[in-house]
Amino acid sequence: MKGIVLAGGTGTRLYPLTIATSKQLLPVFSKPMVYYPLSVLMMAGIRDICVITTPSDQDAFKRLLGNGSSFGVNLSYVVQSTPGGLAQAFVIAENFIASDRCALVLGDNIFYGSNLTELLKRASSEDNGATVFAYHVDNPSDYGVVVLDSYGCPTEIEEKPAVPRSHLAVTGLYFFDETVVERAKGLTPSSRGELEITDLNRTYLAEGSLNVVPLDRGFAWLDTGTYESMLQASNFVEAIEKRQGVMISCLEEIAYISGWIDSQSLAWSGAKMGNTLYGRYLLRLAEEGCKGAADER
Repeated sequence: MKGIVLAGGTGTRLYPLTIATSKQLLPVFSKPMVYYPLSVLMMAGIRDICVITTPSDQDAFKRLLGNGSSFGVNLSYVVQSTPGGLAQAFVIAENFIASDRCALVLGDNIFYGSNLTELLKRASSEDNGATVFAYHVDNPSDYGVVVLDSYGCPTEIEEKPAVPRSHLAVTGLYFFDETVVERAKGLTPSSRGELEITDLNRTYLAEGSLNVVPLDRGFAWLDTGTYESMLQASNFVEAIEKRQGVMISCLEEIAYISGWIDSQSLAWSGAKMGNTLYGRYLLRLAEEGCKGAADER
């Protein structure tokens, strides 16, 4: 399975912060925002990953992430010249995806919770159809909303409904089979002139091949697209990391636990970071070994 991190867009809701840089390069506590969605794909066992950026931001992402070798993954980059909807990602990255299955995660989404790795690997192992994750929210009118029947099967998906029939928002994490590119290319642009991810999900729903996984109250899903939500996310990450003594979304740690890099590479990355919170953490891991469960990272 291939993976895509969608890190394009202009981030206008975060002006003036994003006038000179990408939203996904801004910090969420101790690391860049893009580390969090990238870690989700890595926890799903995905190692071939494409980062979609704006033309002006691509060089900055390359300086930060390189080719992915220090994280044990293979990174490539594709430009999204103008925003054309989330589903446009599959059209832009058609050559990268080829005939493989593909997962898409939005560059400003953070996921955290017990057994998250297990859920992600289960979704990435599905051969047919699509899998999305749903999360209970108080303001469903701001999201794409999925309606489930008494058996937990999806019956309808609504995009920002004025009168929501459900409080289950579809999160910014999607797993699709190998038909996703052709489905995306066959979509009709919405009134906004964009290829909507909700319309893509509806093609699977119409065939009965859309799987919805509700995330219960043991999980956190954070969308960091506003000043307030970025601050909330940073405070959340700081509280968890200080209390537990482990990092959320430490890419090198996930790679080490997965057997993609060795302790020498871990130590090299730690030394490169210098006397920082992140660098000291990597050096400690290299010296002591990664202890504890990785499911929540």
